[in-house]
Amino acid sequence: MKYSTQAKSSYSGYLHAMLVLVLMSCSASIALAQKNLPDFTGLVDQAAAAVVNIETIAFGSRPNAQSNDAPQQMPEDMPEFFRRFFDPRGEGFQRGQPDRRSGGSGFFISSDGYLVTNNHVVDGADEIMVRLEDRREYKAKLIGTDEASDIALLKIDSDESFPYLKFGDSTSLKRGEWVVAIGSPFSFEQTVTAGIVSGKGRQNAQQQYVPFIQSDVAINRGNSGGPLLNMNGEVVGINSWILSNSGGYIGLSFSIPSEIASNSVAQLRDKGFVSRGLLGVGIEVVTRETADAFDLDRPRGALVNRIEEGGAAQKAGIKVGDIIVEFNGEPINLYNELPPMVGTTPPGSKVKVKVFRDGDLKTLTAEIKELNNSSLAGGGGSADEQIRSNVLGLAVESISDERRDQLGNPEGGVIITDVESDAAYRAGLRKGDVILMLNNESIDDLSKFRKLVDDVKPGRSVALLIYRDGISTFRAYTPEPLSEETDR
Repeated sequence: MKYSTQAKSSYSGYLHAMLVLVLMSCSASIALAQKNLPDFTGLVDQAAAAVVNIETIAFGSRPNAQSNDAPQQMPEDMPEFFRRFFDPRGEGFQRGQPDRRSGGSGFFISSDGYLVTNNHVVDGADEIMVRLEDRREYKAKLIGTDEASDIALLKIDSDESFPYLKFGDSTSLKRGEWVVAIGSPFSFEQTVTAGIVSGKGRQNAQQQYVPFIQSDVAINRGNSGGPLLNMNGEVVGINSWILSNSGGYIGLSFSIPSEIASNSVAQLRDKGFVSRGLLGVGIEVVTRETADAFDLDRPRGALVNRIEEGGAAQKAGIKVGDIIVEFNGEPINLYNELPPMVGTTPPGSKVKVKVFRDGDLKTLTAEIKELNNSSLAGGGGSADEQIRSNVLGLAVESISDERRDQLGNPEGGVIITDVESDAAYRAGLRKGDVILMLNNESIDDLSKFRKLVDDVKPGRSVALLIYRDGISTFRAYTPEPLSEETDR
């Protein structure tokens, strides 16, 4: 087919016009995308002055003439050259431990000098120094700490008025929402990073009362205790830990929700400690098989496997085998959602607890008791009767007399409540197994187990004598390094 010169010219003009339109469309799309991207500069200008760097000092031991730390004299036959090289001042060898320095981030919550950071940032510190954005430094006083929520409250005694941040509503956060962190990763102060909320209600075995916010905001060592801010510049979380095999950020960052943090801060400021509710139950996950066996419509709730004698749950009529599907009007989908709900309920409160039993839903009323240092709210036991994550990758607890009878009366031992390590699972260890021995050492109780675990050397295999269904067998494996690393 032949085209005239005029037709060819028209076709060429058409292609040119289309190309121009495509380029204009792409430019408009890019401009629109850039326009929709958030601008954090105003937020950072407003919030950064309230964020501080925290340096802690744990004093070391000094040589003492009355102890084994006294200077040790040089050997008499040491050549003079080496004597001067090793001991130029002629004081002899000095023993003792140097000061240990660490740190993290924090932020002001009031103009009169109250600050918040993580408990693990100041744990064991003899002196706490706070450095502001303008490089001014102050010595801070520790008002109180709460290990269970990883919160610490500090105070600077000064007549100055400090810039501060307000707590926002973390319950309204949605996945995909933009959030910003300000802190001192690797001592690079006033570092700003941004990302989105990746998930909510995440759990950590060390802080079972905290439904952590997961984000992809870059958090590293030194960010601990710094604020996680929403787009209004409000604190919706306190950066606490990362999940990493290397110790560095890999996209999984976790922050304490503001409603948990503000509750702990208010109690620390008011009375120096944090009170929590205690229901008095032991719980476990509801699996697909469990739901099918109990005729539950789907896996949800918390399955009760133990009732504390005289506790709130027993008095309310909750029984072993009940599945708690609602607490104080809040539905429970995952069993680990229950402990934070119980923990934040003021002791003495009367709450409705909905349980699934024998195919029916029953609503019971429980008067929440107070958790003390020897109790485990929501978990139903005693802190001295349970050990969570450790180098073996096993969670264990003491065995009650009733449970021991059910197991066939094994002598001594502790019972596995969760197998957290792939290596342990591959070795054949299972939930419900009783550990009788560790490396040929008998386990009488939880205290002995803890001591033996502390002596386990990294990279060395362990042999556990376990009791299951009336039969004792050894299981050996090499424990894996713990992957959850607390950011300092």
